[in-house]
Amino acid sequence: MRTVWDIIKSPLITEKALMAKDESADGRQLLTFRVDTRATKPEIKSAVERIFNVQVDAVRTINYAGKVKRRGRIEGRRPGWKKAYVTLKAGQQPLDYGEAI
Repeated sequence: MRTVWDIIKSPLITEKALMAKDESADGRQLLTFRVDTRATKPEIKSAVERIFNVQVDAVRTINYAGKVKRRGRIEGRRPGWKKAYVTLKAGQQPLDYGEAI
């Protein structure tokens, strides 16, 4: 059985993710995570609720295919990965990645 730490790999701390986190509409906060490629939306929701002790309103996921890279004649492939946008319910305490993890 997978644990919550197997499902949630790490928070994505990019400029786009931090801007989305700050521009929360309707008092709901949007968080971005890198998750396991086999994780489902209900698993992601329960993992975030258990790790951060918050209530999740919605989960959206995106699958990224690995890019093909070359170095001379040798061709390789980067691994694919999955990103999850997690929206917290209105009225939840704002979350800071550094404090929660």
